[in-house]
Amino acid sequence: MRGIRRKEKEITEETELLQIIKSCKYVTLAMCTDNEPYLVTLSYGFDEENRCMYFHCANEGKKIDILKQNPIVWGQVIIDEGYVTGKCDHLYASVQFKGIVTFLESADDKRYALRSMIDMLEYDPDIVYKEQVTEKSVKRVMIGRIDIEHISGKKSKNVIISV
Repeated sequence: MRGIRRKEKEITEETELLQIIKSCKYVTLAMCTDNEPYLVTLSYGFDEENRCMYFHCANEGKKIDILKQNPIVWGQVIIDEGYVTGKCDHLYASVQFKGIVTFLESADDKRYALRSMIDMLEYDPDIVYKEQVTEKSVKRVMIGRIDIEHISGKKSKNVIISV
């Protein structure tokens, strides 16, 4: 893979890259089939130990059709600190990654993934998990797992990521 051109913006510490992923709520995924790109933005859960992301979706649709044909994705999460007026500068930190999507089959795997997503998105995850994650909901939900193969990132020099 080609490296980052602006080396002064490159994030080289993996802990900082992972902290950006953990601090965001949405990921934008690019996918492609038949030389036709498709882009979606999704909420997600991040599993640092297994270096993967989880997302939930309907059991059918364009995204599912594409991912079943070509499971390779390119993703991005971004912290946007805004434009700096009068400086012609923008403060941000972003992580880009390449990954492979697989769809979970087992109820235990789905529950684990749902827990990961709820923990990242909810202020009181235990209540939401208890009320929303039922045998029926686990059975009907489609869960994708993105196994991250390559990761890189960059940021404006004035953005501090607490790790």
